[in-house]
Amino acid sequence: MAAKAQPKSEPVIAPDQGSDRVSRIREGVTTAILEHRLLPGTKLGEDEIGEIYGASRTLVRTALQQLAHEGIVAIEKNRGAFVARPTPADAREVFEARRLIEPSIVDHAVDAASPDWLDRLQQHLAEEREAEQRGDARASVRLSGEFHRLVAEMSGHSIYAGFLKELIARSSLIILLYRRHDTPACGTSHHAEIVTAIRKKDKAQARALMLSHLREIEAELFLKESAADELRLADVLGA
Repeated sequence: MAAKAQPKSEPVIAPDQGSDRVSRIREGVTTAILEHRLLPGTKLGEDEIGEIYGASRTLVRTALQQLAHEGIVAIEKNRGAFVARPTPADAREVFEARRLIEPSIVDHAVDAASPDWLDRLQQHLAEEREAEQRGDARASVRLSGEFHRLVAEMSGHSIYAGFLKELIARSSLIILLYRRHDTPACGTSHHAEIVTAIRKKDKAQARALMLSHLREIEAELFLKESAADELRLADVLGA
């Protein structure tokens, strides 16, 4: 009598190694979203992602569930995981949240300003300008989001920084869906003005500039439903 075939088991991975792969998947997906390479609504197949990152389905599922908790990925019953598709209402809520916390973040950043931090911000501005000059749209989008994250990191307020990291990723999806194509996503000149105010330790000016900057980004959005095209994950995450 022929022996019954045993179910295929997933390879055993050490906890530290598994955690590292989950982090790589999370960072890979998030970066692809920040650079507008992954479109809202793109299906995130567990097997395909596992092949790209050399990870088991369990690790892929863990990473996707973490991203879903942050609102970056949507998991639908019997359909799988997809890059989230924020609605116009979601967009307004995200920017309302950013307007509430980023002025406070910049207050803390002014208090924490040091020569080293100011040098880091200045170097970041230089990278943004270089990306603009060479016409590297993907790098420009990523660096724009990273500027706001860097100010939050500089502030030393870990709770605000954690919230903002999630909001920046959601903002990138929103900008991708709703930005008017004839306008920039986030102006480098605005960032430079904010850095100047931080350098001068002018909290009132830094807060006003940050609020104005966020309002302008939202005003440039055309908040109506939009459709996303299909993409192969290997072309995006494996690039």
